[in-house]
Amino acid sequence: MSLEPFIYSFVARGTMILAEYTEFTGNFPAIATQCLQKLPSSNNKFTYNCDHHTFNFLVEDGYAYCVVAKDSVGKQISIAFLERMKADFKKRYGGGKADTAIAKSLNKEFGPVMREHMKYIIEHAEEIEKLLKVKAQVSEVKSIMLENIDKVSLHQDSLPSLLLHYRKTEILNSTACSCFRFTLTRVRDTSLDIEIEGLSNKSTIG
Repeated sequence: MSLEPFIYSFVARGTMILAEYTEFTGNFPAIATQCLQKLPSSNNKFTYNCDHHTFNFLVEDGYAYCVVAKDSVGKQISIAFLERMKADFKKRYGGGKADTAIAKSLNKEFGPVMREHMKYIIEHAEEIEKLLKVKAQVSEVKSIMLENIDKVSLHQDSLPSLLLHYRKTEILNSTACSCFRFTLTRVRDTSLDIEIEGLSNKSTIG
């Protein structure tokens, strides 16, 4: 994968952008800002598809994390970048500086960090996709196991509730999957202008 898939990124408190990063020129910051104004305030993940690009958002606790990517980048890879950026931002500024920072005042500090996260996710996209696939399979197995336990419990009324709780907890713990934490680097310069006629095809990632 080349170094251009991620075009632009920002972190916002409400609708105020605190930090942004791009190495491209174009109208995508304006489009991303329009999307930001229309985002629901509830915690969730959203993607807008526009002219072969995706505008991906992660909204959590009053903050919005955004990345604009080429549509060749899978949505889950974009969300993986946003999750990584969110965790770093909260670690650095959560409960303090982030709550009082003014518009774009964190560009100098956090902009280079966003660049490094972009580079790392791009360079490790294949490994991340495999990890996400395994995680999804583990979640599916957990759901099936719990469903089967509940079915069995309907036919075993004498089974103590404490034992049933223990069995559920034991199975969940034995199938738990731990995720990796990653480190980082940078993207080369290019010029790009995204021509967008409208914000259509909005989708929500569960």
